[in-house]
Amino acid sequence: MPRIDKALREAHRVLKRGGRFQALEFSHVDLPGLDKVYDAYSFNVIPAIGRMVTGDAQPYRYLVESIREFPNAERFRTMIEAAGFARASYERLTGGVVCIHSGWKL
Repeated sequence: MPRIDKALREAHRVLKRGGRFQALEFSHVDLPGLDKVYDAYSFNVIPAIGRMVTGDAQPYRYLVESIREFPNAERFRTMIEAAGFARASYERLTGGVVCIHSGWKL
């Protein structure tokens, strides 16, 4: 999603009052030690599996790189608020590998 702010504003626009926005996003690992293991896995294993399954590792390298460029959980929460959502929050799962983000349209 190259224009995150625009996508969040559009989500806010189309939701009915009282609707809830939720997004499950890969995030930045917040457990010391796991971050190094996850980086090694992400940059080495995921593209290799992609090559085995599809014959092309490049889209999987792009996926891993795009995850690294995505805002961290707190920054994304502030972007959700800036788009007009109330009670923006997130829940880290699996040591921060993924986060569930949410906000309400009041």
